[in-house]
Amino acid sequence: MKSRAIVLILALCLVGVAVCYAADAQMGTWKLNEAKSKLAAGMGKNTTVIYEAAGANVKITVDGVDGSGKPAHNTWTGKFDGKDYAVTGDAASDMRAYTKVDDHTLTFTVKKGGKATMTGKVVVSADGKTRTVTVEGTNAAGKKISSTAVYDKK
Repeated sequence: MKSRAIVLILALCLVGVAVCYAADAQMGTWKLNEAKSKLAAGMGKNTTVIYEAAGANVKITVDGVDGSGKPAHNTWTGKFDGKDYAVTGDAASDMRAYTKVDDHTLTFTVKKGGKATMTGKVVVSADGKTRTVTVEGTNAAGKKISSTAVYDKK
């Protein structure tokens, strides 16, 4: 009888953990849909973005090309709590802060040398298949830019 109860409790715990991670609409691999996106001229493209659990944190891995078309890769690991966490591999930023607005929406701030250079919003559709990222800020030359990138979940 005790072994049956223990197995049932373990099974319920595993289901609970799976539901918690599945419930986060941001998690997964996202591919850029250029046809649906409106990207600013001269701005880099994040062609693949992966959100994954990293212990109690979230790890975001970005692959794409920079503004001159050269391959780009960067990572960010932190929480969606509005605090700054370090970015590695991105010449245009050294810190990012994400804030969870609701189950399908994040806001973020990108910083370089302590100064905010971009702000944006990430919204996952109700069906969880599409992710739209809107960004506003200034580029390295000080020019204002805005961009909308649409991603499909893979």
